[in-house]
Amino acid sequence: MTDPIADYLTRLRNALSAKHKVVEVPASNIKKRITEILFDQGFINGYKYVDGFANQGAIKIALKYRRDNAPVISKIERISTPGKREYFKSTDSPRIINGLGVAIVSTSRGVMTDKEARVQNVGGEVLCKVY
Repeated sequence: MTDPIADYLTRLRNALSAKHKVVEVPASNIKKRITEILFDQGFINGYKYVDGFANQGAIKIALKYRRDNAPVISKIERISTPGKREYFKSTDSPRIINGLGVAIVSTSRGVMTDKEARVQNVGGEVLCKVY
């Protein structure tokens, strides 16, 4: 697999379109941090780390839906790919839907949201956007 983050996002997208309650993805440190950010921003109900799945563990993610059974995450897409990296300066932090969405960025201080990167005045690589 050449892009594990794209695989993670695709599994989320497919589970949401199939109306699953829980999705299980292989774990890595960056995927754990992205999952924590999605939970903190209110896009998912919860998550749990499971050891022993394919020698690397897994993350079980409880997906969140509105009252009309529409998923809370209306769009989740990969921005920076292995073939074309997308970077930003601290002064050019991305804004998703005028602040209603979240861009998840990888900086020298770790993986964080675009808002946190703006506050800490750091630049980095835009991993994905969620709204």
